[in-house]
Amino acid sequence: MLFLCAFSACKHNKACREVYGRIVLKGKSKKLALIAVANKLLKQAFAIVKSGLPYDEKFISKF
Repeated sequence: MLFLCAFSACKHNKACREVYGRIVLKGKSKKLALIAVANKLLKQAFAIVKSGLPYDEKFISKF
């Protein structure tokens, strides 16, 4: 199920699309790139839940 979300995110989320493209350009498999996007989505979701702030596409972490 998470792979379907990652596949959709590669089309519609700019940050996920960049991660996917960068990994594929390195010569890695597309499946590995989807796993990396899924991991990014999980991290984003947990950060949103933990902070209680709405998703902001232009957010830049201080760390």
